[in-house]
Amino acid sequence: MSDTIQNQLTTERAQDQQTVARRHRKKLHWWSRGSGIRLRIWMVVNILLLGALSYGVLAALGTEAHGPRYQGLGRPAGVPGIRELLAPAPPKVPDKSVFSSPDGKYFGVSTVEAPWSASELEQVADHAGVRPTMAEYFVRWNADFDPKAVSKAYDHGTLPVLAWEPWEGEEAGHTDQPQYSLASIIDGSHDDYLRRFAAAVADQKWPIAIRFAHEMNGTWYPWSEQENGNKKGEYVQAWRHVHDVFDRAGAANVIWVWSPNILRPVPNVDLAQLYPGDDYVDWIGMVGYGTKTESKAEQTFGPTISVLRGITKKPMLITETGREPNTTLKAEWTTDFLGWLGQQPDVLGFIWFQRDTDQGGKADWRFDETPAAQQAFSEGIRKVKLADGLG
Repeated sequence: MSDTIQNQLTTERAQDQQTVARRHRKKLHWWSRGSGIRLRIWMVVNILLLGALSYGVLAALGTEAHGPRYQGLGRPAGVPGIRELLAPAPPKVPDKSVFSSPDGKYFGVSTVEAPWSASELEQVADHAGVRPTMAEYFVRWNADFDPKAVSKAYDHGTLPVLAWEPWEGEEAGHTDQPQYSLASIIDGSHDDYLRRFAAAVADQKWPIAIRFAHEMNGTWYPWSEQENGNKKGEYVQAWRHVHDVFDRAGAANVIWVWSPNILRPVPNVDLAQLYPGDDYVDWIGMVGYGTKTESKAEQTFGPTISVLRGITKKPMLITETGREPNTTLKAEWTTDFLGWLGQQPDVLGFIWFQRDTDQGGKADWRFDETPAAQQAFSEGIRKVKLADGLG
């Protein structure tokens, strides 16, 4: 090959290499110049891919009405998915035992619309200066259990206290109601009703205090052993029968409150013979109102508490109280009662019967009946160490 041709080939190869180098440099320049754009495009693409993947995982782990959409993804049908696990947990149902050891005294009320009416409780709180923590209401044996009453009570921050009365009310014959005799309870005549009631109480799960057949030592209800054809010893049998039906229904959330009247109107009745026994009772209730010339709580409750403390060591709750109208003694008795309450370590608290004669009271028992009575109550209760919350 001649030198001329060799030189020509060498020149052409050099030109080709230079052309390739120029093209390579242009590509590098283009990549460098567009790197910011391409980086942003790359990030957007990856975000879209990650979002699609996350959605697929959530969809796969989600549940429908009949369980997870997909099986075989690490959990069997019915196991909560991510959405369920992230949802707010329902409130924990407390055990009934926590209510027997509050950090202070319970302040309860019985009003016409308790536990349904929030406005009534707000009015009580406004006039008292503190909020109630118990709401007492009454149910006769011609009515079934309504779980919404319990829900309402807890919505208002109150423990429901159900006064459960085996009769159809005073208008049906007062103490003469043989269909509700103690013997009819003992022999199972009401068991269908009892089982239905107990099952409903158990199903709603939340603790409820049941004050069954209260004031049994009096003579004004058909479950008194002195009335309605009843016999001595039948009250305890009837109580235990009802309690056993609830046990079989699994209603372990009931706080059983045995609640006699104070001894003043019935001094000769033996309370010990009416007590069902510690295995059948959680709390001792007591009904007592300041009347006539009484100005001290000890006059009203003292003799009865002494007897009850000789029967059992169960905690006590004053399940109904108030003071009948009196220009000076109502305020005086109220002040003394609230001071006396703080000196009774085994008394859990009280339920004020906040009603007048038009609302089911035998007198105007309301603590705010007069400005003086209201002032005595609001000032007195502020000095009582009250329970901070339920349980």
